Formats: sequence, C-alpha cells, structure tokens
Amino acid sequence: MIYITGDKHTDFRNIFYLCYKNKTKTNDILIVLGDSGINYYSDDKDYLLKDTLKDYPLTFFCIHGNHEEKAENIKTYKTKKFHNGLVYYEEKYPNILFAKDGEIYNFNNHKVLVIGGAYSVDKYYRLEYGYNWYESEQPTDEIKKKVKNLLESMNNKIDIILSHTCPYKYLPREMFLEGIDQSTVDNSTEYFLDEIENNTTYNKWYCGHYHTDKKIDKLIFMYHNIEEFK
Repeated sequence: MIYITGDKHTDFRNIFYLCYKNKTKTNDILIVLGDSGINYYSDDKDYLLKDTLKDYPLTFFCIHGNHEEKAENIKTYKTKKFHNGLVYYEEKYPNILFAKDGEIYNFNNHKVLVIGGAYSVDKYYRLEYGYNWYESEQPTDEIKKKVKNLLESMNNKIDIILSHTCPYKYLPREMFLEGIDQSTVDNSTEYFLDEIENNTTYNKWYCGHYHTDKKIDKLIFMYHNIEEFK
C-alpha cells in the first residue's frame, strides 16, 4: 500500500494510528508532502524523532519542505535507488527516505515527478527570534532547469506531480497568515510551478504547505488527510 499526506511538523500521531488500524508493514509507503519536521533541528532533537519513526511499520518517503534542511546538505545521508529514482537515507534509519528534487519515481506504475521547496513567509520572524531558517528552502535555478529539460524529454507528459507548494494560480488565499505583508513574499517557486502546470499534461498534482485539505481541478492540497495513493 502507498499512502499520502501533508505537512507533519514532527507530529506523527495520526500516522501511528494508521499503522495500528491498517496493520501496515515496512514495505508500505507513506508520502509526506514536505515539512515532515524530521530535519528541522539538524541536531540531536531530530534523532529523537527518527528513533521513534524507525519503529513504525512503514517507509516514509518525504518531499523537501521549507521548514527543514535538505537531506543532501546533511553529511550523514547517503543515496540509493528507490522505485527507479534517487533518494537520501541514513543507514541507521532505513525506513526514512527523502526524495531528490527533479527525480521521477515509479509508484503503482505511475511516473511521479517530485519538486520540493517553498519560501517561508515567516523568514524574517525566524531570523529575528533565532528559529531555524534554511537558505536551501527553495528550488535552485539548476533544479528548475533540470525539471524543464526532463519534462521536455518526455514530451511534457507525466502521470503525477508531487510538490510542497502549489502553482501560483492555485494559491489558497483564504489560508494566508494574518499580519504577513504579501508584497514581501517571494513567489518565484509558485510562478515556476505555474509554468510547469501550464506546459505539462498530467493526471494529478498533490501539494502541502498551506495546511488545508481541498481539491481544485486536478490539484489536491493535503494536510491532515491521509489518502491511498492511486
């Protein structure tokens, strides 16, 4: 079985219940659409969470969010192939995997493209008060170019796209945080995803980031909900 859900921010209690209710096994997969919280601290606090999650009968497949360091920037991570694409993992925690941006994975015979990252609207608050903020939070120009070239090589057709944030046209403005001056928000990732969405034929697009559960056209926002990935 493959499941999919939104941002966890270190709170995996409903996932524990999922494992108990469905009697999951380690070869079952849970896709987390960014901000899992697993690499938020980059210190021993992260390992307390990892030590808990390693005992879950489930494999975590995490997209890069904006409130966590990228696994590729943490020296303890290695790479391996997983469902035809590269993932980052630590030997001590073999059931916790991080997707590589711009990779295509094969899940249930679907070609699945991953594009992680987003801008933190609370960036300056975090910097001012000493909360973690990571410069790697948004996809680089190199990753954007890789994604475009990859899609062009596939005639701009893909089955499913997984991202942390959403294309600009689908921004759920009702979820915007009060007190944030939207003119200060960097929407470059959303504009990039808009370009991808406009030029790509796809069946489904899943994203997280906005802490809402809803569907617009073929795009599905996920937060609390856990769905079977089909």
